[in-house]
Formats: sequence, structure tokens, C-alpha cells
Amino acid sequence: MHLSEIKISITGSESFTITGQTIDKLIRTGDGDAALLYLYILKTHGQSTDLDAAKALGKSKGWVASAMLMLSRMGLIEVMGTQLEAQNHAKSEAEAQLPSEAVYTQEEVRAQLALGSEFTVVVKETERKLGKILSPDELLRLFGIYDNLRLPTEVILQLITHCIGECAVTGDGRSPSVRYIEKAAYVWEREGIFSIEKAEEYLKKLEEYKSARGQIKKALQIRDREFSATEKRYVDDWISRGTQPDAVALAYDKTVIKTGRLAWPYMDTIIKSWDNKGFHTAQAVLENENGAKQAGGRGQTGQNVRASRFGAGTQKHGEPSRADMERMTRILEKIKEE
Repeated sequence: MHLSEIKISITGSESFTITGQTIDKLIRTGDGDAALLYLYILKTHGQSTDLDAAKALGKSKGWVASAMLMLSRMGLIEVMGTQLEAQNHAKSEAEAQLPSEAVYTQEEVRAQLALGSEFTVVVKETERKLGKILSPDELLRLFGIYDNLRLPTEVILQLITHCIGECAVTGDGRSPSVRYIEKAAYVWEREGIFSIEKAEEYLKKLEEYKSARGQIKKALQIRDREFSATEKRYVDDWISRGTQPDAVALAYDKTVIKTGRLAWPYMDTIIKSWDNKGFHTAQAVLENENGAKQAGGRGQTGQNVRASRFGAGTQKHGEPSRADMERMTRILEKIKEE
């Protein structure tokens, strides 16, 4: 068997070939997603769509688009027609998930280190923070962050510190891989974080989101697990709209009463309807509902609601009733529960 051509058997008599050059590209980028999709494309002789691939591989359409983008950048596939449109549409998100293209050589990296350039500082500090000597492949990835993404040295080091902290909280205590740092670097580059000030502002925003997510988890009585990817998208959208945790708790209360369960799409509809009206707190929602009830009561009976024998005579129009206040208190207590 020639080294330049390797035959891989799939099942039975079915087989196909991959050139040594293609294998080198797949190995050099270290992207398992792209390699998996490439095998599927060979298996189907390039006659399937992105939706077919997503279904067969058990992946999302976004995952397929990201892997397609990498294969296209490697020159292994040509993407045309609607697939090209999908690729371009997914590019901004995909670039935040894909590693940089391996366009650098080991010789270039060694030359930079020999010159004692600023990249040398990046390498030494990265190795110190991660507590290990970087491998040749890791040096290539780090150089891609430095030279291709053009992130300043101080921003790269801030990014690494952030990634270490993230892994300490959500991982098993191990330091992040350079690949993990590289993916985060694409996000920072996309967000335009090219200064310490921008980095601090971005990290502060992340902390605010993390805090808000924690309060919303309590409001939804979710314990002993993290939000799923879909749940997180709902929650982050609510946070971006300015919806407060007590309003989410009220929406959850209404959802459970109506559906008997935590129905995310139903709750999302409620929260978005409140957002359209400018209601982002439980108090604002209850005041609006109470005002609507009073207006409806006057219209139906022709009598002033303040004359009610239930003691509403001292209640101003639009203010929450005692029952509403008690309900709000219960909701706030749920959020404060550990």
C-alpha cells in the first residue's frame, strides 16, 4: 500500500480512498467535527444535503454549517447554491466555534520565538498560567490567536485567565486546553475586544448574565442541574430584554397554572407579550392586571369598584391588591431560597 493513498473499509465490500494530503489537512487542523462530516460526505458520494447530514449524524444544522465552513477553508469541498448561503449565514457563529486555519508552519513559530518577539511573552505567560509546556500544535494555535486574530498581548492573557476561571467553575478542575482558549478567542475577536477596557466591560457583562441566570434558576425551581442549551437561549433572551427574575417567576406561576408543567415556549410567549408592553417586573405586570380588572368591573356593573364590600375602597386604581401583594411576596421568597 502506498503511503500517499490509504484505503478505508466501511462495511462489507464498500470502500473509498483518502489521499495522504487530505489526511494531513484533517490531522493538522485537529477538527474532529470536520473529519466526521468529511467521512459522511465520502460515504454518500457528495449526494446528500446539509439536512441529510444533520439527521444521519445526529447533529444540528448549525453544527453541519460549521464543519462545512472548515472543510471549505481547507479546500476539501466546494459549497454552492443554497448551501453557500447557509454557510455565509452561519459564518459569524461558526468562526466563534472553529479553530484557526493551520496556515502557519512550525518553522515560522520557532523563528518568532528565536527573535524574542512579543509572542515569546505570550508563550511564556501562557505556559506559566496553564502550568505546562505547550506542544508544537498548541504553539501553532496560540500563534494564530496572536497573529491572525490580532488580539493584543494583554488581552490574550486576560482571555486565558478568564478561560482558566471558567474551567475551574464548570469543569473538573483541569486547566483549559489551547483549543478551548482558541474558540473563546474567536468570540472575543467577533465582539471587538481589542483592549483591556473592552475585556473588562465584556467580562462584567458575562458576570451580570451569570448572576441573573442563577436567580432565574431559583425562580423556576431548577436545582442540581444547569440550563440546557435551549433553556439558556430562552433565559438569555429574557435577560437581554430587561426582564427581572421576579417577572420570570410570575410567568412560571402562570404557565404551571395553565399547563401544569414548565412549558418553555408558553412561558416565552408570556414574557415577550409583557416586554412588548414595557413590563419587566412582577409589580408592573400585577399593577397592569389589577388596573384592567378594575376597569372591567366598572364597565360590567356600572358601579365604582371602590364601593366594594371587600374593602377595596382605599385601593388606588392600578395598585396591586392585597392578594396580588401576597402572591408577589411568595414569588420573591422563592427566588431568595437557596
